[in-house]
Amino acid sequence: MSTAKPVTMLRKQRVRTLWISDVHLGTRDCQAERLAVFLKRYQAERIYLVGDIIDGWKLRSGIYWPQSHSNVIRRLLTMSKRGCEVIYVTGNHDEFLRRYSRLVLGNIQLVDEALHETADGRRLLVIHGDQFDVITRYHRWLAFLGDSAYEVTLTLNRWLNHWRERWGYGYWSLSAYLKHKVKTAVNFISDFEEAIAHECVKRGFDGVVCGHIHHAEIREVGGVTYHNCGDWVESCSALIEHRDGRIELYRLAESGSTLPLPVVGEAA
Repeated sequence: MSTAKPVTMLRKQRVRTLWISDVHLGTRDCQAERLAVFLKRYQAERIYLVGDIIDGWKLRSGIYWPQSHSNVIRRLLTMSKRGCEVIYVTGNHDEFLRRYSRLVLGNIQLVDEALHETADGRRLLVIHGDQFDVITRYHRWLAFLGDSAYEVTLTLNRWLNHWRERWGYGYWSLSAYLKHKVKTAVNFISDFEEAIAHECVKRGFDGVVCGHIHHAEIREVGGVTYHNCGDWVESCSALIEHRDGRIELYRLAESGSTLPLPVVGEAA
């Protein structure tokens, strides 16, 4: 005689808005499995993809696209089909999409920047942020060189966390740690934050939501509220607007959850 255990369905958390950036689909360091599980936990009215979702730079040198990367696209399309507004804000790694800005396909919009009004009435500029990175704008060769060096760090990060998981430790980002310790990196982040905050003040915004530098944070800068989504390569972070307008910074390493990988054949 066989017995069947009842299946407990996790109830999705209803939120007003999700922001994710710097997923870098098409690269080996993309945490696509964890992102798909994260997205599945929420029922959002709107989701902003704040640039560098697809890594066009990497795809030029060769195609790497496992099923897990397709699963992220599938999850976003499913959310759109169920009524979630998906706004794709272009970045520098997916700049090939900028020629199609203002394209609208059902519930999916493609833009270079967007205005978001929170439930409590604040006006936020949503932009990837590469426009405020002097190296990306004026020294593209140096940006490509820096991208290669960053890949080396991410490879070390991947192997480090492989062994941490085997020994029962949680996720930890080596590259994020280095950003806090290396003086030039700290200065670069500070300059970036100040430049984008200045633009918000000039244009009359209450704050900004951006990505680009893979450094998740919410803080006051130059009289506006600066929000950075982080990324799904090293820190696995996102921004969540609750129904009262409160914006929360989600970090996998601080969530108390391991975001287990999805079971094969699990319903969407």
